[in-house]
Amino acid sequence: MSESLRDQLLKSGLARKFKPEPRPKPAAPQRPSAPQRASAPPRRERTERERSEIDLAKAYALRNNTERAERERAQREAEQRAREKKERKQRLTALLDGKALNAENADIPRHFPHANKIRRIYVTAEQLPRLNGGELAIVQFAGRYLLVTREIAQAAREIDEASLVLQCEAHDSADDDVPSDLVW
Repeated sequence: MSESLRDQLLKSGLARKFKPEPRPKPAAPQRPSAPQRASAPPRRERTERERSEIDLAKAYALRNNTERAERERAQREAEQRAREKKERKQRLTALLDGKALNAENADIPRHFPHANKIRRIYVTAEQLPRLNGGELAIVQFAGRYLLVTREIAQAAREIDEASLVLQCEAHDSADDDVPSDLVW
């Protein structure tokens, strides 16, 4: 006949012989002569495993609270940046409203580098020397390049540094041997 699993485990030494201790028989309840308050059951000491499980649960709760606080802080900062960007856009709109000097009959392309690409704006024959001389500047707003006066460009730069795209400086002498009226 085959042996039971218990017997096999005992023979292999993987299990110990276990003898349950006899349970004491409950005593018959005695009636107290006077009413007594029910006392709390005796408090047992927590085992090491229970303490580590509680510590682990506290650690998870602390991590969740920290992560939630970090997400909320990041969201508040993003909302603040969005409000500031919207305010800058409104201020630029008010500043540049009706002050752009882009002419519809402009036919001379003026190339300039912006955002690692060569861009162009069309200017008139009268505007080109003024732009190259620093009297006029180029500002980017709402996806367009606007030709504006130097003062408007400086005001736009104070509102948003990235809005000023091109502002030439007037040179008394040409050190680089490139004429200022060169169209490329």
